[in-house]
Amino acid sequence: MTEQYGITGTTAKALSASVERAVADGALAPGAALPPVRRLAQDLGISPGTVATAYQELRRRGIVVTRGRGGTVVAPAPAVASRRPPPVPEGLRDLAGGLPDPAFLPDLLPPTRLSPGARPHRTAPRLPRLEDAVRQWLGADGVPVEHVTFAHGALDLIGRLLSVELRPGDAVALEDPGYHHLLDLVTALGLRTLAVEVDGEGMRPESLQAALKAGARAIVCSPRAQNPYGGCLSSARRDALVAVLAGAPDVLVVENDHAGAVSAAPLHSLTAGGHLGRWAHVATVTKYLGTDLRWAAAACDATTLARHDGRLLLTSGWVSHLLQETVLALMTDPATRALVERAGPTYAARRHALLDALARHGITAHGNSGMNVWVPVRDESAVVNGLRTHGWWVAAGARFRIGSSPGVRITTAALPEPEAPRLARDFAAALAESQTTYGG
Repeated sequence: MTEQYGITGTTAKALSASVERAVADGALAPGAALPPVRRLAQDLGISPGTVATAYQELRRRGIVVTRGRGGTVVAPAPAVASRRPPPVPEGLRDLAGGLPDPAFLPDLLPPTRLSPGARPHRTAPRLPRLEDAVRQWLGADGVPVEHVTFAHGALDLIGRLLSVELRPGDAVALEDPGYHHLLDLVTALGLRTLAVEVDGEGMRPESLQAALKAGARAIVCSPRAQNPYGGCLSSARRDALVAVLAGAPDVLVVENDHAGAVSAAPLHSLTAGGHLGRWAHVATVTKYLGTDLRWAAAACDATTLARHDGRLLLTSGWVSHLLQETVLALMTDPATRALVERAGPTYAARRHALLDALARHGITAHGNSGMNVWVPVRDESAVVNGLRTHGWWVAAGARFRIGSSPGVRITTAALPEPEAPRLARDFAAALAESQTTYGG
């Protein structure tokens, strides 16, 4: 094992560096098992304590994880290696990317001119007009907007919040199934993941309660367009979750409203009413203004604002005013607003068309809001490969799951309604073939 993967070193630092190189180079793939501590120590002629210290450092940095009796293995998304989805094979219809329909994205409106010379970005990092627009936008849904800030996208903001609030080994409660890049981020930060079950109304209160009892110090959830399951909070579910959170006022609650106006569902925010102690409501525009607009806004409590902006000041400093001007121009453009208003109902119609078509074949699927449909299956790979033979490319659910049952995610944003019956027929055929292969 040590020769095969190049694990070498006589100190904890050298040993952890050799494992990191093997992971970065691909010699140790995600899920690959590392040797037991005592066996590796014997092979290298070093003390077990040295190996244990190296493994501890690798865990802290999100490169490996420990699975009890399963030993130490390379993390599913190690922090030193990129886990990008495979390229879509030529000739296949891409329904795996989670992207909006380009037909509903406006032409970008970058500013033609900004004032020349140096500007006081660090003392005035946010454009006042954009701050006002954000307050009107979020406040209309009942989100408290006394304190707002900006970041370079939702994951940038969430990652910064978690890194300043938590320490390696702390636990974060996440939706299961949930957004795969968020799952990867939490692991890369060296944090523990606690799975919270979801249904068509979002997080299940009893599962959230269990995560809090297990020591969750932060929670990240979606109020609507939950990815990949499609859940959206009802007012009753929102109230039930707030009641659970009342017993944990020091837990940071991060609400990620990533699809916003095109979710085709009302926003029932956990933050409305001011019942939470520590919180942030994150909103982005990439799903309906442009995927290259890496910008996010957040409303939050005063402590969270100070901690986030303090760390931002020490890193990138501010969000580009060019980007802020572009976002502001689009948010206030009447033609863009009209396009966004058409996009939401169209996405909803496309999603429902596939759900109805699958139901006619006796196939249960989920998607109450957003751009995706989640279909439970027994064998993800068999269904994905089966659909590939029919010309469809969908996402296997393994990347989205912590401990939940298998499934596949289908992005319906660019799937016209007349094509839903054919996809449903092909899905039924692939599912039947997979069940025959599986033995069921």
